[in-house]
Amino acid sequence: MINKLFYRNGKKISFNLKKTDYIIIAAFFLLVLGILLYTFFYPNYYKQTAPYRFKVEKGEQIPQIIDSLYAQGIIPNKLNMKIAFYLSGQTKKIKAGNYYIPNGQSYFGLIDMFVNQPHCLEVLIPIPEGIGQVKLASFLHNKLGIDSAKFMELENDEAFMEKLNIPVGKLEGHLLPEGYYFFADAKEKDVIIRLKNAQDNFFTDSLKTQMKVMKMTREQVLTLASIIDGESRNVKEFKRISGVYHNRLKMKMPLQADPTVQYLIRDRKTGGLRREDFQIESPFNTYLHAGLPPAPINNPGKDAILAALFPEKHSYIYFVADGTGSHVFAKTFSEHEKNIGMYRKWLRSRKP
Repeated sequence: MINKLFYRNGKKISFNLKKTDYIIIAAFFLLVLGILLYTFFYPNYYKQTAPYRFKVEKGEQIPQIIDSLYAQGIIPNKLNMKIAFYLSGQTKKIKAGNYYIPNGQSYFGLIDMFVNQPHCLEVLIPIPEGIGQVKLASFLHNKLGIDSAKFMELENDEAFMEKLNIPVGKLEGHLLPEGYYFFADAKEKDVIIRLKNAQDNFFTDSLKTQMKVMKMTREQVLTLASIIDGESRNVKEFKRISGVYHNRLKMKMPLQADPTVQYLIRDRKTGGLRREDFQIESPFNTYLHAGLPPAPINNPGKDAILAALFPEKHSYIYFVADGTGSHVFAKTFSEHEKNIGMYRKWLRSRKP
């Protein structure tokens, strides 16, 4: 028996502890310690294929990260994870990125991984407007390292295209080009879904109402927008070009849009349009067939889509390049011929 003396208000107080009491106390603390070690250091297993890619979004706070870990089955208990974060003191050091989580990580193991292990950062990828599908696949391969062949093959994946609500083989035109932040390890499906969702979100209720006013389907809007985007790099004249095409459609006059013929020879390595190209038999050849082509010829941007829906009202039905990156517009064919003559004169002046 061990005698301990304590003092209270100047008086001696004696506690007599037996060795068995110490054993019980020690056993209690060992039990608590064991429970803590088991709870926070015992491996947690998930059912998905390992390693599991877990994404921390920009601006996400610890409670949101914990909710995601729990929802995705990586941890079995949110409270334990909160306590582990608190005990570790690492509540402000989690950076946005993709983390690859091995199976069997403990709560503290996860925290150590989030704080100390390398993660995949986001990179800004500015996708140019009016880019064709083949060029987009090559562009993304160069910028993100995605497999361009897989990217192209996905539009023939029936289940995937059904998920996107697009007919098989009709992906071109439905991906919205603009600046995106992608994780450097983004996969082909990730990119396509992101670009398709961005276009879906762009078509707000007000734009859908305007489609009804113009009596156009979304596919028709995208098709016309793709031609506009193919005609010019000068956004300021998009609506005027759109007005020309709307005027021609009302007159049932062929659009005679060069970009639709360029689309037919897109696999040609060198050289521009040739005279015989305008005789290629295809529903995409707007020199031979009136009306819109059957599908978009590239992926149009926001400005071209808006121009297709909100054309400038005028009487122009012709236009030709002016040599400065813009176009000259005409109401009559004789006027148009003069403009063509001026353009050819400009071309001759550039020859050595």
